[in-house]
Amino acid sequence: MVPEAAWSHRDRMLAGQPYLGADPELAAGHRRARRLMDQFNRTAADAVADRVRILEQLLGRLGPDSEVRPPFYCDYGSQIRIGERTFVNFGLVALDPAPITIGSDVQIGPNVQLLTPTHPIDPDLRRAKWEGARPIDIADNVWLGGGVIVLPGVSIGENSVAGAGAVVTRDVPAGVVVVGNPARVVREVSGAG
Repeated sequence: MVPEAAWSHRDRMLAGQPYLGADPELAAGHRRARRLMDQFNRTAADAVADRVRILEQLLGRLGPDSEVRPPFYCDYGSQIRIGERTFVNFGLVALDPAPITIGSDVQIGPNVQLLTPTHPIDPDLRRAKWEGARPIDIADNVWLGGGVIVLPGVSIGENSVAGAGAVVTRDVPAGVVVVGNPARVVREVSGAG
């Protein structure tokens, strides 16, 4: 095993350790993602097969019968996994220095943000461009309303709903509705479970 001190910044990022975002290897991965995002976001409305082909190159996984509508924005793409029959509406921002896992049968409204990056509170470390990230996990059959923001390290349980504009700052259990900023549970989902 390679000692942690010898890890590249990409290895550090993938292991959930602090890393320098301006690292050349990470910058190359970001440029690759930008090229594919640009292609994806310029596809014609009826070019479904082209969009799927591009997403299969960009993402870590795109499940069968899933749809992502442009525009779509990410850091790397390779850390994003989308399950089967999931629908992603216009304007998803999925910043993925840490893994973003989206289950099957998920509904994502317009202008949702899935944000895994973190930055140090210490101003000297921020100035030196150190970053971190924590994964986001969205279970099967979740519905994220328009404008929802999911922060680093959050998991959302199966069958749960985040109402439009919710800012999800901590884990959400299965089978509940959350609303507000910060998001709080307001009721259980009937029929869930």
